[in-house]
Amino acid sequence: MSVGIYISVPFCRSKCSYCNFASGVFAREMVAGYVERVCADIRRAGQMASAKGCVLEREADSVYLGGGTPTTLTPVQIEQLFNVIRQEFRVDAAAEITVECAPGSLTPGMLESLARAGVNRVSLGVQSFVDAEAAAVGRLHTRAVVLDDIARLRAGGIANINIDLIAGLPHQTAASWRLSLDETIASDVPHASVYMLEVDEDSRLGRELIAGGTRYHAHFVPDEDAVADFYELACAHLNLAGIAQYEISNFARPGAESRHNLKYWTRQPYIGFGLDAHSMLEGPGGAVRFSTPDLLEEFMAGAPLSRTPVSSRDALEETFFLGLRLTQGVDLKAVSVRFGVDALCALDETIRELESSGMLEREGDIVRLTSAGRLLSNEVFQRFVGIASTP
Repeated sequence: MSVGIYISVPFCRSKCSYCNFASGVFAREMVAGYVERVCADIRRAGQMASAKGCVLEREADSVYLGGGTPTTLTPVQIEQLFNVIRQEFRVDAAAEITVECAPGSLTPGMLESLARAGVNRVSLGVQSFVDAEAAAVGRLHTRAVVLDDIARLRAGGIANINIDLIAGLPHQTAASWRLSLDETIASDVPHASVYMLEVDEDSRLGRELIAGGTRYHAHFVPDEDAVADFYELACAHLNLAGIAQYEISNFARPGAESRHNLKYWTRQPYIGFGLDAHSMLEGPGGAVRFSTPDLLEEFMAGAPLSRTPVSSRDALEETFFLGLRLTQGVDLKAVSVRFGVDALCALDETIRELESSGMLEREGDIVRLTSAGRLLSNEVFQRFVGIASTP
């Protein structure tokens, strides 16, 4: 089976207040060393996989540069990464090749570099089309910049574009949220991702919200009920416009679903390079997950990768809490064939309880999240952890 390739580029022009990723602003010298280190890791990918007890296929049908902001790299560094990938992997001619970009970072030189590298999909971190909302969380672009980037991408031959939006930003209202949705639809992009603001200790805004403070405009963040309303409005509005929901946070016009991300949700093999990059590959004893450190200093120092074998029980649980993310749901008949009737019976009571509570719906052999279940998906997924009885 063809593998998906992910490369983490953890560098940004500025750190957004809501961001809880392993990313930040670093000196240009650090960036150059990082690219060299990632290229070296790609070259020894086979050794790395073998050491983890895995088989690494050299056929690749998706490549994804995520961040951070990959377009903070120089055009030469972008091409350097792609050249090494193509030296070490046979990238399918029809592969989906995505680069995440911050609006305003697509210089003419960068656009030319992306074209030379074979990039055919770009994900724009817009978050909001309302300039004041974007500025409040540290975004450096405006609505006009976003629309100009979209036009220039299309002129450069890249029409497969995703727009990221966040529901729950400071100062956001129902009216301003609808404006961002309307702008997304009017831009005619084939894909949109809608995330609800995460409140945790891993971001400056999250810590301030937890503390009840006012820095980073925290006191202007909509409450949980409003954010849930914004999410449901996005689902209805985008679906009505023909940008259909196919995953909890992702919407696409027909045929424009993210092939790379679908690998994660359907448990296909992928390998990650760079800071806090995760992999899942098959081995003689089953799947194995491994990941790199999430601290840049440790990664650059060559800290060892973590390794987690995926037992049959783990695989069954993942089949549910990853598969239920998808609008198509989970096929219980396929689960029974893959894991056995007894394994499915162990989950039957949980499935029935979630149906009764309105979190799941069933249609024949298919179970899927309801609209209420999508809003409380983490609670639903937790119900499938630790209850499977397969060996």
